[in-house]
Amino acid sequence: MPFCISRRWHLRQLIAASSLALLVACAEKPTAADAQPLQSIPTAPLAAPATVAPLAVDNLDIQPTQTFAQWQAGFRVEALNAGIRADLFDRVFAGITPDMGVIKADRSQPEFTRPVWEYLDGALSPLRVRKGQALVNQYADILQQIEQRYGVDRQALVAVWGMESNFGEFQGNKSVIRSLATLAYEGRRPAFANSQLLAALQILQHGDIQPEKMLGSWAGAMGQTQFIPTTYNTHAVDFDGDGRRDIWNSPADALASTAHYLQSSGWQKGQPWGFEVQLANGFDYALADGAIRKPVAEWMRLGMKLPNGAAVPAGSEQLSAALLLPAGYRGPAFLILDNFRAVLKYNNSSSYALAVNLLSQRFNGSGLINGVWPKDDMPLSRSERIELQNLLSANNYDAGNPDGIIGANTRKAIRSAQQSLGWPADGYPTHKLLESLRSR
Repeated sequence: MPFCISRRWHLRQLIAASSLALLVACAEKPTAADAQPLQSIPTAPLAAPATVAPLAVDNLDIQPTQTFAQWQAGFRVEALNAGIRADLFDRVFAGITPDMGVIKADRSQPEFTRPVWEYLDGALSPLRVRKGQALVNQYADILQQIEQRYGVDRQALVAVWGMESNFGEFQGNKSVIRSLATLAYEGRRPAFANSQLLAALQILQHGDIQPEKMLGSWAGAMGQTQFIPTTYNTHAVDFDGDGRRDIWNSPADALASTAHYLQSSGWQKGQPWGFEVQLANGFDYALADGAIRKPVAEWMRLGMKLPNGAAVPAGSEQLSAALLLPAGYRGPAFLILDNFRAVLKYNNSSSYALAVNLLSQRFNGSGLINGVWPKDDMPLSRSERIELQNLLSANNYDAGNPDGIIGANTRKAIRSAQQSLGWPADGYPTHKLLESLRSR
């Protein structure tokens, strides 16, 4: 699954990790190993060098506090205490070295954000829609069985499949063990990487996949629907009955595992994910806040209408909904329900959740957007978002830490600034607002 890393992080001491940082939306707290610890096989002591050579990744200044061999020896003790067999560990780690490409990817900070309309154009391409439609038909029997067991609509499952790996074509070609070992060693999120690496070893010990075939993204997401190892251990299922939970090679296992996860995330079978709405003149755009939820009927009483005179989906009037303005008040508006929020737990990106749900509708010939995107107002770059946060705080609108992430604190600050200017307070960062703050 996509990974959103937008903060500038500094190198932490490799042995000082007190919290678990979540990298992807489907990540959960790591589960304890079920097996009893085995007797540790003594390892030869490693002499500590006077200095540790830095990891050379272009111009990144990365200075580990120990060698990779020292880290591996310490992690081996941890893994064996967690129930991993010594022979498996030694076989899996034979010849493993840090992957500089993983470190570079982990520390990359994209300057520019793709506009939501461009993202959707790619996600909802006619080719992807046609291929998804064909697969809904090809796997109709399996999808019906999955629907009956987990209560997740088949079109949504195929849409996730398409978004995560283009229906299994692009699963990632990096060794999951090497990638996670690299992330655990270089030290930006050692607690997270360690938990994923232990979970990956548990998967290998269970026999679901061979080490050389456990491939995935640079961040350790695996298979046709891109599960991280801890999520695999809690939600992957053997749906085709061959004795292995094979999300790499078995579409049935991958789709059923995804259904299991969405079910646990609150998916409601047969309910809409949401729908596009048109807002009345004078609408209070400050209500476009994910934390504000109202029954659909109450939103409608605020003057909302569906495009083209459409009626609210039957049975939806009392469902809890929030208002989403993915491009601010000038762009399309959507009321989003439980199934949208379930997809957000898979990947915490409103653009991703919008793409999955619209794609699922496109398979049936619907899912078209009536509103017009404000294509004359491109998203702020990362440096511009940081500048906006600094300017907001300098003008007594507390935007929190200037990290380039437009979170709840920043949106609240933007709304306050917009209100003081007499603008629609949608909390959306724009060049117009940035220029106004610059001129103060």
